[in-house]
Amino acid sequence: MAPPTKGTGSPNSARYYYSVYLRHLVAAVANGLSPDFRVVAEIGPGESLGIGIAALLSGAERYYALDVVEHATLESNLTIFDGLVSLFQAKVSIPDDVEFPEVKPSLQQYRFPSQILNQRRLGSALEPQQIATLRRALSQVSSSHSGRGPISYIVPWTSMAVLEPESVDLIVSQAAMEHVDGLEESYAACFRWLKPGGLMSHQVDYSSHETADEWNGHWTYSDLLWWAIRGGRPWLLNRIPHSEHLRLIRKQGFEVVYVQTVSAENHTARQHLARRFQAISAEDMTTRGALIQARKPS
Repeated sequence: MAPPTKGTGSPNSARYYYSVYLRHLVAAVANGLSPDFRVVAEIGPGESLGIGIAALLSGAERYYALDVVEHATLESNLTIFDGLVSLFQAKVSIPDDVEFPEVKPSLQQYRFPSQILNQRRLGSALEPQQIATLRRALSQVSSSHSGRGPISYIVPWTSMAVLEPESVDLIVSQAAMEHVDGLEESYAACFRWLKPGGLMSHQVDYSSHETADEWNGHWTYSDLLWWAIRGGRPWLLNRIPHSEHLRLIRKQGFEVVYVQTVSAENHTARQHLARRFQAISAEDMTTRGALIQARKPS
């Protein structure tokens, strides 16, 4: 199966990754899901393992980073690690839409989630010995030495077999699933890896990523023209709209528990759409992004 892919455009700061992970966590708990994520996997971490580091510093015991191209660097990850430690120790409020206006999902309030990350959960995760263990594990991580401790960096991942069935509590991604080739197979892999009752939480960006003047202008390109635009890049876009993501997720057996969409005006006339997108719904034509949280039935 084709591995998921991602580019290299992630903001590279501890506050960004702190904000992203806590937004996924808070949204999950707000929708009745347990925050007890012991094993976390991330699809398409890109330049930094910051989301996974945030998960480990808030109580997770194991983190798998799955990418198609090796982007992450040791120096930047250690800097982000140290920044995240300070943020969690100080219980800093979640950086909000003023600081990161493009980051989704949005929350109703951005106070530090003490009701989720209480002293019991944070206490052991932030003990000096545990912080030293995690920092040492991070310093040893590379695609050729993925680590036998709490962190594994698996690049490239090419099949479901890279993780054990029913071994993961949470699968998360941030602006990655729109880059995945073989999307149906990737959602099938997520279903296989998750424990019964496990969650996947994907923030998906359906926009053209500056390949067109309009945010949804990439749907006007024929397959041949898109092939030429994409060139040899393995991580551009799959151009799959929102409703198809939901269909493929449900097809695998997931229960979709929460969807938060980002809407945008449509200035692309239907007659200008490429043949394969002629039947796209009016809702898809105005859905620029979405948080999709889906649960594997117990």
